[in-house]
Amino acid sequence: MKAAPFAYVRPGSVTEVLSELSRDGAKVIAGGQSLVPVLAMRLAQPTTLVDINAVEELHTLRTELSGVRLGAAVRQRTAQRDPAIAEVPLLGMALPWIGHREIRSRGTICGSLAHADPAAELPAVAICLEATLTIASPKGERTVDAVDFFTAAMTTTVQPEELITSVYFPRATETQGFGFAEIARRHGDFALAGVAIRVDAKDRMRPSARITCFGISDIPRVRDVSEQLSDALSKDGPDAPEARLRTALAAAAEELAADVVDTGGDDHGSQAYRRQLITALASRELARAYAKAVRASSHTDEEKA
Repeated sequence: MKAAPFAYVRPGSVTEVLSELSRDGAKVIAGGQSLVPVLAMRLAQPTTLVDINAVEELHTLRTELSGVRLGAAVRQRTAQRDPAIAEVPLLGMALPWIGHREIRSRGTICGSLAHADPAAELPAVAICLEATLTIASPKGERTVDAVDFFTAAMTTTVQPEELITSVYFPRATETQGFGFAEIARRHGDFALAGVAIRVDAKDRMRPSARITCFGISDIPRVRDVSEQLSDALSKDGPDAPEARLRTALAAAAEELAADVVDTGGDDHGSQAYRRQLITALASRELARAYAKAVRASSHTDEEKA
């Protein structure tokens, strides 16, 4: 099937983009890796495609005081190869899981967030890290927390006349560790289930821990699992072997899976199967992220000594 006819414009500034988006049925295109297949299947039939690639300021990737800001036209591959991404380790861990290199060479970070596929990696990462999105409209700019941005499958708070101009990821601290993993039928496919994890071991016996599960509901599901991690540590302490901590987390991970997985299942995996995946991934990656956080904290202590 071919896309329905549409007009195409390529404005050179955010102001011009917003002017074009004021037309009925106009839609933004950046990398097109999510949008073009939708057009080809005629699931979307915009009257005008507004190409934002000529807007220079939207290609900006810069390190700021406490994080990294990526413009709406920054490619996933560009971010993956930029040294600044080391400031946001979880984002660096997730990017190689997205499609294939050719897809990442065209796809954009903000485009994936705007597409809001519930099985995509970047929405989960953005929620886990408490990223914020800047959205422009003819009335000015507004900032939205990632946790409030996704409202349903393929649906966000962005209105037709608005443009996501950038996303901001907080910089990792010296006591944090991260985990990311997903299960897909083939490498490059969307995930059947996946997890993104952030642990802060500043207090090693009572660390803070946050997990986002994706591919298991209409939007990524985030939970604070600090208490579960502390309970698992209570027996063996902060020096517990990673494998033993993973075993200690198994029951909590199973409860988490029962809580967050509410998809009815599909041809690729039932609800029960996805719960098994989340149980395995969550316990393993949470233990792994904690171990990384402890090692990072230890290095910091040694440097201060």
